[in-house]
Parts: sequence; C-alpha cells; structure tokens
Amino acid sequence: MSQVQSFAERVIENIERVIVGKRATVELAVTGLLCQGHLLIEDVPGVGKTVLARSLARSLGCSFSRIQFTPDMLPSDVTGVSIFNQADHQFEFRPGPVMAQIVLADEINRATPKTQAALLEAMEERQVTVDGATHFLPRPFMVLATQNPIEYEGTFPLPEAQLDRFLLRVRLGYPEVEADEVNILRRQQFHHPLEDLEQVVSVKELSRSQEAVKEVYVAPAVERYIVRLARQTREHAEAYLGASPRGSLTLYRAGQARAAIQGREFVLPDDVKALALPALAHRVIPGPAARLRDVTAELIVQQVVDEMPVPGGDLTGKE
Repeated sequence: MSQVQSFAERVIENIERVIVGKRATVELAVTGLLCQGHLLIEDVPGVGKTVLARSLARSLGCSFSRIQFTPDMLPSDVTGVSIFNQADHQFEFRPGPVMAQIVLADEINRATPKTQAALLEAMEERQVTVDGATHFLPRPFMVLATQNPIEYEGTFPLPEAQLDRFLLRVRLGYPEVEADEVNILRRQQFHHPLEDLEQVVSVKELSRSQEAVKEVYVAPAVERYIVRLARQTREHAEAYLGASPRGSLTLYRAGQARAAIQGREFVLPDDVKALALPALAHRVIPGPAARLRDVTAELIVQQVVDEMPVPGGDLTGKE
C-alpha cells in the first residue's frame, strides 16, 4: 500500500499549503476521493469549503466546475440542455457545469428539490439524461456539496435519498488555535496561496490508487463489526431512521481507504470507529421525541460506537 500512501501524502501536503490546521478533514476528503465517493461539507461561511474543493482539483489536475445553487435555478442549469442548431437542423447537447471532474455544488440546499434531484443520477450512475439521451460524465467524477447548517431561511433541506448519496459528511470548523489563524493572515498578505498551487499527481495515478484500495483486506470479524454498527443505528430507541446498507458499504470502503492512506494492507476496528460519524451520522434521523430533547444523529452514532464490542484477534489476514 506504499503507492496509495505516497499518493495520499502528496495530495494532503499540497492541500495543506492552502488549508491550515485541518489535516483530519483533508484526509477525509482524500478518503472520499479514493473511494470514488462524494462529500457533503457542512459548515458556517468563511472556513474554506470552496477553497478545499478548488485545492483538490488543482492538486489532481482535474477540470473544476462551481455551481452556485439558488432557488430559481432549473435542472437544465445543472445538467445541460439540447439546443436546435439551425445550420444542420439537428439538436445538439450543450453540457452543463456538472460535466466536470470535480464539481463544487455550493449551498446545495438553496435549490429547489427538483433541481437538487438533477444531481441524483449524476452522483449515483455517473451520467445525465437530457431529452431521452444519456451523456456519460468524465472520470474521475466527484461532487463536493456545501451547505450552511445555521441559516435556514430560503433553504430546502436535502431529502434522505440525496443525503444517502454522499459517502461522507465533513466539517472544517474554525481554526483551533490562534497561531493557525495568524498563519492564514500571513499567507494571504499579498495573494491567495491557491494561485500558486500546482498539480502533484496525475489522473492515472489516482485511478491506480483507487483500484489498489479495493485490495485492502477486511477480516470477517471487522465486516461483522461494520454491519452491527449500521444495524444498531436502525434499532436505536432514539432513531426514527437508521443507516441503510449503503452506510455499511461506505464504512467498508472508507475503512479500506483509511488503512491504505496509513500504509496498511488490512482494516482495523479503529479505522471503522474513526469513520463512523462522517460515514453514518448524515444517514440517521432522530425521532420527534429525541429532537425535542436535542438528541442529534451524531450523539446516536457515537453512543452506538461506544457501546458496540470491538472485535479482536488476528485481523491482518496473514497466516
């Protein structure tokens, strides 16, 4: 797994030239990339959500597109539209901004449900259908969607089906220490460091790393541990809706990626525990009574992780 570890380290270090003091979140973004999944970045304005997406695209040398979602946006503004060409009397497809390798869906919850749904096919099947014609998206393809968890005026909450399409939900948060914020000021004194960010890996290296991650060994005991965590969120007394089987699959794939990033060829229960909140919390809905007591999905998932027995024994797959 040294190949994946080297790939991830180069990308993470490059992004950290712009994103200061948030290595854990950057690692989660790279984990999502290696799993060929999508990220939901939920945080307050001004903490670097857009910069993270642009930095990731620049590090990979991928095409980048930013979609600013608004209430008056139409699905065709995302996927593209067929235009009648008077010269040859045929309709031709004009691709929308979703036809890029890294797509930033900024403030996704400001669009209407109809427009939000335009991303569902793209995120799940890597294609869009316009006027009955299917158009395949470029590879790699990754959506990084942002939303503000504080301001709810003029927003349309993402439905469960849309939330379930996101591999991980991450947060950047404010700088944890004063020195980090001072560092941000100094780095941007003359110009934004994003302007100097260069490509450090190729798309071919990314494809090889994504395939290599699938070879990481997951012991049967860890597989059962993953499934039990997901099932327990469904059976939790405070949960109205628990994590779907897609949540189990997310923990499985993300665990493989996290192990590979750390140079291991096998998944440990610690990998699963570290990824439980970003992988499962956005798939869990607390019941009405629980919400009245301020019981959040994060609290439910954390309680499940704390109470679930951790498997032991040989998990390396080596005889």
